[in-house]
Amino acid sequence: MLNENMAELLFPDVRQVPADIYSLYPPRNLPSSALVTRFAPSPTGSLNIGGLYATLISERLAHQSNGVFFLRIEDTDKKREIEGSVENIINSLSYFGIHFDEGPQLSGDDQGAYGPYKQSSRIQIYQVFIKHLVRNGLAYPCFCDADDLKKIRKSQQDLKVTTGYYGRWAKHRDITFEQAKEEISDGKPFVIRLKSSGSPDRRIKYHDLVKGPIEMPENDQDIVIMKTDGLPTYHFAHAIDDFLMGTTHVIRGDEWLSSVPVHIQLFETLGFRIPEFGHIAPIMKQVGASKRKFSKRKDLDGTAEYYKEQGYPGIAISEYFMNLINSNFEEWRMANPLQSFRDFFIYTDKMNASGALFDMNKLDDISKDVISRLTGQQVYDHLYTWSKEFDSELYSLIDKNKVYTVNILNIGRTIQKPRKDFSKWSDVKSMIAFFYDEWFEKDVLSCYKLPTNVSLDVAKEIVIGFSKTYKFHYERDAWFNEIKELAGELGFAKDMKQYKANPNNYKGHVGDVAMIIRVALTNRTNTPDLFDIMKVMGEKRVFSRMQRFFSDSI
Repeated sequence: MLNENMAELLFPDVRQVPADIYSLYPPRNLPSSALVTRFAPSPTGSLNIGGLYATLISERLAHQSNGVFFLRIEDTDKKREIEGSVENIINSLSYFGIHFDEGPQLSGDDQGAYGPYKQSSRIQIYQVFIKHLVRNGLAYPCFCDADDLKKIRKSQQDLKVTTGYYGRWAKHRDITFEQAKEEISDGKPFVIRLKSSGSPDRRIKYHDLVKGPIEMPENDQDIVIMKTDGLPTYHFAHAIDDFLMGTTHVIRGDEWLSSVPVHIQLFETLGFRIPEFGHIAPIMKQVGASKRKFSKRKDLDGTAEYYKEQGYPGIAISEYFMNLINSNFEEWRMANPLQSFRDFFIYTDKMNASGALFDMNKLDDISKDVISRLTGQQVYDHLYTWSKEFDSELYSLIDKNKVYTVNILNIGRTIQKPRKDFSKWSDVKSMIAFFYDEWFEKDVLSCYKLPTNVSLDVAKEIVIGFSKTYKFHYERDAWFNEIKELAGELGFAKDMKQYKANPNNYKGHVGDVAMIIRVALTNRTNTPDLFDIMKVMGEKRVFSRMQRFFSDSI
């Protein structure tokens, strides 16, 4: 009766018992092989790259087993919450192709039968279980203030014993109902602590999904499970939620490894099945000769938002992460170039336990491969969406010239040897700018970028000669034969073999002639295939640019 009185004193308005809550959260109807995983971020700012990495692992484990992956927002620490963070998290997951089956939506509603999916909306549930623990003598109120805790710590340091709130140092561990009632009557704030049954002399053993067998001392600290504001701590809330929501596997950063004894103790004390834990090492960044963890404060490239702003396709980031998750993904990709990365099964025991290095060059290469597999229309659609948010000038131009832009982006998209010049959407503008008359005119206002081995007079002669013989309807072979004939007429070798045999006999070779035509049309010396460029530009634009080249004062 003593504990019942204490429970009623602390939670007079809580009328439900755990059985009432269980009835609202029946076990999931899934095969035994199906995994239920989650991503449970705090809404404290942009999603970081490490969080995105762990989330992809959780999502893949669930969906490759025909299980469930859900999003839960752990927002009980209102002081650290940043407005707009939940929307940022949902949008980021969508952009990077990480789809959750249940969780909060941008509309503000929840999707799924195991919500609410924001912890701030679950306070009453937590209090039911806290009251249950108090009733059973497994938790108690602690009225220590900061000064009390400081004195306890000082005494422990003087005696050179482990610091913390435990055993004989737990001042309110055996507080009576009358004492608690008096403190509450005096308006004294309190927290609720779990009465630990652990001992540092005993050890727990568990098998980590990533790191393998782990052995650690039991938790003997009487941890806080409810703060003075009535909100649960992370440790307590996540245990309740993971059980009720049916979480089977938890993937998280290895900074949580030291909390495993606390979490196992909580699940055991509550009588819950313990999920399997997998702790992944942080993704590392190369800085000079050393490696370090990404810093949210120092590294712009440590946030998911950075890669979205730069225009890396979300699927490219996920594809790159697959290489970090399991090293044999690269071999699989080579054997299955056209399959979705989602067809590859990941295994936690093959993950890098020591921390993978984030390689921007490798990311760029993978992103180029991903973009190369898209059609011109798909590239346009991605570019359109990205530029609408991040490059208004580009958006305006491609919106006005939709068909023309798709044709530009289709150049070189052959199955046999697709072009791989874009690694991100922010690359595209500078590479296709010459196709648009507005940007081309700005580019050539100062001068044309002629190669040094061909004089201006000879360059004009080439362009004038080509404009007289060029026929827009010519196929590739006929078109190139015209260039070869023009090269011969102007004193250039018709092919490289001829030129290399007697270089002093020629002004240059047919490639130099083609280069001058390229510069006249694009003001570039390096572009996609010249024939394809001219076909996309159209006859009118081609002749207009050749006319400009040989008539302007350069």
